[in-house]
Amino acid sequence: MRIAVTSFVLSAAFILLPAVAFAEPIDREALVKRHTVELDKISDTELLQAGNGEIAFGIDPTGLQTFHGNTMSHWGWNSVPCPVEGKHAALKLEEFDFHGRKLSYRSSAKGQEKLYGWMRENPHRICLGRLRFLIKQNDGKLIEAKDVTDIRQTLNLWTGIIESRYKIENVPVYVETCVEPQTGSLAVRVHSPLITAGRLHIELAFPYGHHGRTGADWDKPDAHQTTLTRSGSRADFLRELDSITYHTALTWSGQALLEQTAPHTFVLIPGKLADSFEFVTEYAPQKPEKLPAVDVAVQKSKDFWKNFWQSGGAVDLSASKDTRWKELERRIVLSQYLLAVNESGSLPPQESGLFNNGWYGKFHLEMHWWHGAHYSLWGRQALFNPSLNFYRDTLPKACELAKSQGFKGARWPKMVGPDAEDSPSGTGPFLIWQQPHPVFYAELEYRLSPTKETLEKWRDIVQESAEFMSDFAQWDEKTKQYVLGPPLATVPENSNYRTTFNPAFELSYWRTGLRLAQTWRERLGLPREKHWDDVLQKLSPLPQHEGVYLSQEGMLNTYTKMNWEHPSLIGPGGMIPGDGTDSFVVRQTVQKVWSEWKWDRCWGWDFPMTAMAAARNGESKIAVDALLHSSGRNAMNRAGLSTGGPFPYFPSNGGLLYAVALMAAGWDGAPKDVHAPGFPQDGSWTVKYEGLAVAP
Repeated sequence: MRIAVTSFVLSAAFILLPAVAFAEPIDREALVKRHTVELDKISDTELLQAGNGEIAFGIDPTGLQTFHGNTMSHWGWNSVPCPVEGKHAALKLEEFDFHGRKLSYRSSAKGQEKLYGWMRENPHRICLGRLRFLIKQNDGKLIEAKDVTDIRQTLNLWTGIIESRYKIENVPVYVETCVEPQTGSLAVRVHSPLITAGRLHIELAFPYGHHGRTGADWDKPDAHQTTLTRSGSRADFLRELDSITYHTALTWSGQALLEQTAPHTFVLIPGKLADSFEFVTEYAPQKPEKLPAVDVAVQKSKDFWKNFWQSGGAVDLSASKDTRWKELERRIVLSQYLLAVNESGSLPPQESGLFNNGWYGKFHLEMHWWHGAHYSLWGRQALFNPSLNFYRDTLPKACELAKSQGFKGARWPKMVGPDAEDSPSGTGPFLIWQQPHPVFYAELEYRLSPTKETLEKWRDIVQESAEFMSDFAQWDEKTKQYVLGPPLATVPENSNYRTTFNPAFELSYWRTGLRLAQTWRERLGLPREKHWDDVLQKLSPLPQHEGVYLSQEGMLNTYTKMNWEHPSLIGPGGMIPGDGTDSFVVRQTVQKVWSEWKWDRCWGWDFPMTAMAAARNGESKIAVDALLHSSGRNAMNRAGLSTGGPFPYFPSNGGLLYAVALMAAGWDGAPKDVHAPGFPQDGSWTVKYEGLAVAP
């Protein structure tokens, strides 16, 4: 590890050289613990989570989901019956002219609104259940949020344990909550005189699934089934919905009664002999075996999170003079925790992770980069790999989509669920910037593990992705160049896809993807694909005007009328390597975007994207300022949850981590003699880092 002391020595030639020193390893426990989360009020936005990447629980300040919170997983999906016979095949496609031939997309709802809506909403991620306290006041009425006083809730990031302290009518309650990392079991220990007074019970309730934000419909008890089986101090619940069957197990220690109080609603009543009570619950696709004891779960949580923080990357900014260091460091630490809890599971994450449903719980493949690419730079590839398996598993489906449109190779859709069905949309089917992503992911993994096994793992995915890319680029006889689109939806999605062509980001990323795909073939001992090279050599240049890049060809109002949404024109040479760009033009573009863009009309990941472009192109002050921009679209609350899109918006967190790694460890072509080259070298920032990889 090196520490960047960003002061300078002024040479006779007026060249500033960074003074770099070596330091002791980062005290990771101190780093993490200085960002312990502390909450003092009940809120549905500042809500803590516990989870293992595959399942997560939202925990309000009562220690359970008494007033707010959700239980979601990567395996918990439901589909309601389709209103139209034939399902997906029955959808009528909209036709477009594509360079003299017909191209059909799932883009119109006209005359088929029910089927179109069903395809967008199904399958949808569901709330698996709600676990809450039923606490009575002295008068026998159940408490409301206003009755919970003296709240002090903490998330110990080093252990993964949530401690909730509060009072009900001046009677103290203390709750410990954590998730056992292997099984995802939720373990709870509660201490309070309210137990011996018979005033504290625990309710486990199951909703019907719903495609909306909560994933729950509590008003359709007849639409699903819950079957209870009892055995001593364990209860098992078989859950049956339209297309999903899953199980929930509940165990407890000590004396307790379990009563069913309503359809799908069960109340656990602790005995009055002690003022403490422990229980564990587990949701799973199959019936869980023996559930862990609370002590075991707590210890495993401690072991897991200690190992998590002691492995992989770390960034310590505490020696910096810039007073914003602690806020940036806080965001870095909390983002690591939140993404491990929400986004290290078996499927690509949705924008709101396992917190709630955005877009019906489906995930967007163009956003997978922002959710997960950081893992490769932070030494945590193992947390990225499970969701990357989606590309291998659904490659036949992607090839089928490409073939249905008359293309070679595999076309990766935008919005999908676990069935990999391309969701109909007025914009989504026209997006293409997700297409090079799998090639980029393959390269990230190869840089970490340059083995034959890695080459073979990604071989077909890289080949078929590039086949589509080269086939999608069409020859323009007038310009003697290959062009992209129309129809084509750009990264910002704010222009007319019927007329859009040659967007800057996509042109550069197309070059990156095809270049890497050719390199992949050479590593495998295969000859280069001639057509890929032809496209690489003759692909249209990135559009520019008056020394800066434009969002797309012909968009002369890029910086006046269209300067909102994602500033993707600075992605080349920032987020992605910069194939086809001119470094001087990129830097000029970064400066103009920074001064002209409407930052209150952007998304959370636009700020780290700007930081990456600024860092790579000598604008390190802009890089830091972008990460800490005051726009409400760049806020992260006390729990680390981002406001940069549908709340919460985890691409903000993932983008932040990728940008910080790039700024600290550098990128291909970064100055070799400058430590933390993406940070200002004026003495204001002292950057210690460990375990970070150089970005492509």
